[in-house]
Amino acid sequence: MPSRSLRVAVIGAGAAGLVAARELRREGHAPVVFERTDGVGGTWVYEADADASASPEPPVTQRRSNLYASLRTNLPRECMGFLDFPFVAGPDGNPRRFPGHAEVLRYLQSFARWFDLHGLVRLETEVVRVSREASGTSWRVRYSRKAPGSEKREAEEEVFDAVVVCNGHYSKPHFADVAGADAWPGKQLHSTGYRVPELFHGQVVVVIGCGPSGTDISRDIAGVAKEVHLASRWAFAATSEKLPGHANMWLHSE
Repeated sequence: MPSRSLRVAVIGAGAAGLVAARELRREGHAPVVFERTDGVGGTWVYEADADASASPEPPVTQRRSNLYASLRTNLPRECMGFLDFPFVAGPDGNPRRFPGHAEVLRYLQSFARWFDLHGLVRLETEVVRVSREASGTSWRVRYSRKAPGSEKREAEEEVFDAVVVCNGHYSKPHFADVAGADAWPGKQLHSTGYRVPELFHGQVVVVIGCGPSGTDISRDIAGVAKEVHLASRWAFAATSEKLPGHANMWLHSE
């Protein structure tokens, strides 16, 4: 046990926030978890209606989740689980080593239940400011939450001995600086708003970026689109190289 039990604010109830709260409580501290949405799981909570249609101007908004319907993990489940709570396939799960996003969320929800963490989490409570007290030994946390029985939000403040920031860094999309993109009248959509391929049925689509999400989404869209052109800035990509196994996909270098 620690020499002094600290009151700790944990910002975010995703994977990092849940395990941080569990470890802090194990060490005798008193964590309070702030979660701005209505449930635990962080980025693993799927939102089907994040962007129903692509717009000419790309939106710059914060989202709870960036998942698309077909997403699976790119790490085996054995690497994703916590040491004392293995990520095994449940009776309603998929036995694949690279499970879908819904199974990851169920795992995190099970983790929260098993270690009785829900009582530590304040849902629909968003931290808006953290500042250090004049004493230098504590932190003032300002947050807003819904008033009981109302949609109105109330602002409150509390003082904590320490703060752990676990809110992730994938909620706000970053758009590449592509010359002419602002003036181009066609549909534009950031990968954070992509959910299902049907929006691109019969269209010619350019996907900018050849990372995991770019290649994943390209294959997803290729099933319904007329053509899919994947743009990579890496030198190994030969210009206009048709991708093996796909009749309508091309890889282009910068």
